[in-house]
Amino acid sequence: MQRNTSAAPQGAALRGLSRVVSVLCGAAMALAAIALLVSLALIGWAVIMRYVFNAAPIWVDDLVGFNLVAIVMLAAAQTLRSGEHIGVDLLVERLSPAARLWAQGWAGLATMVIAGVLIVNGAGTAMLAHKLGLLTEGSLEWPTWILMLLMPVGGALLALAALEVFWRALAGVPAESADHATGGEAP
Repeated sequence: MQRNTSAAPQGAALRGLSRVVSVLCGAAMALAAIALLVSLALIGWAVIMRYVFNAAPIWVDDLVGFNLVAIVMLAAAQTLRSGEHIGVDLLVERLSPAARLWAQGWAGLATMVIAGVLIVNGAGTAMLAHKLGLLTEGSLEWPTWILMLLMPVGGALLALAALEVFWRALAGVPAESADHATGGEAP
C-alpha cells in the first residue's frame, strides 16, 4: 500500500492540534467541574443556613451566578469537541456521511466566527471595565473586568475546538472521533 506523503504531515498536525486542544479543554472542564461543585456546596450551605439557622448568607447567590458564567464559558469548548453542543440533530442525522462532514465544516467555521466575537468583544469590554474601575452590583463588589475575562478565555478555547472540528471536516474525519484523537485514531 502506497502512503500519501502530503497527507502524513497534515495528519500529524491534526493529531498535535487535537492533543493540545484536548489538554486545554480538559483543564478548563476540570475548572468548570470544580466551580459546579463549589456552587452546589454553597447552595446547600445557604439553604441550611436559611431554613435551620434563619441566617441566610446574601453573597452566595452572587458567587453562584459568577460561577455559572465560568462554568458555561469553560465547558463550551469540550462540549463542542465531544459533539454535545447545540445542533439540529434531526436534520444532520438524515444527511449522507459526506454531507455530514460538509455540515460539520460549516458548523466549525461558524463557531470560529462566534468565538472571534467573544474574544474581541470580551477583551474590549474587560479592558473598558478595568479602565473605568467598574464593580459588580450586589453584596459582592468585585472588579467586573476579572469576570469579563471569562469571555475571551472561553472564546479562545471555543475557537481552538472549532478549528479542530473544521480541520477534521476538511480531513474527512467525523467530529465524534475528536475524543479518540489522542489515542492515535485520527489521520
